[in-house]
Amino acid sequence: MTRRGICCAHILFMSLVVGAAQAAAPFAAGEVIRYAVKMAGIKAGEATLAFKGETDRDGKKCTLIMFSATGFNFLDDERIYVDGQTFLPELVVRDLNIFGLKATITEEYDQAAGTIKVTKVANGATTVQVLEKKGPIDNIYGFIYRYRVHGGLNQEEEFRISLPTHDVTIAGVKDVEFAAAGKTYPAILLRSVPSQYSIWMDRGPERLPLGIAGAFGIENVVMTMVGHTP
Repeated sequence: MTRRGICCAHILFMSLVVGAAQAAAPFAAGEVIRYAVKMAGIKAGEATLAFKGETDRDGKKCTLIMFSATGFNFLDDERIYVDGQTFLPELVVRDLNIFGLKATITEEYDQAAGTIKVTKVANGATTVQVLEKKGPIDNIYGFIYRYRVHGGLNQEEEFRISLPTHDVTIAGVKDVEFAAAGKTYPAILLRSVPSQYSIWMDRGPERLPLGIAGAFGIENVVMTMVGHTP
């Protein structure tokens, strides 16, 4: 990407952040989105994405998003605490059980310092690693909710998001019709570069994440919405 492209991408990212802080959200505490999970085209389990709303963490107000996926020999529970205005992560706690291998991973974000402290507890051992990133540091689920608040991208618009272990550029690729939960929705396909994530976002007023493909908690999966509780 050219320097001008990076600059435009940063401006667009900041417009999303500011828009998220100012706009009214098309969702509220208690919303649950349910997904069917497929691996290699075969149904492998179920997942939920739940917006819990404002909560208190160590005396500080933040917003809680929860992701949970279950299936044959896997469990992935994530508690994602984000800033209620920007949807940038503050703390992520993941409980994993993959083929009987259990682990708890805690990510503590210091947006001002540009660091993530990663603590992993597995097999009775604890490891700690500190990652350094140029901020703002993002979370893919926080991005999805911020996108829903802002109103989304048009085709060919793009911006970069900085994730803990890598950076990606998210772009609007094309408008499509997407079948989910017994309905057909007008949607826009978002895709990342490198090609790691694909997200089909509802063009309607609720701006639902209708389909999610890629490394969202579980590697190489496709999640399709099968139900939505506002």
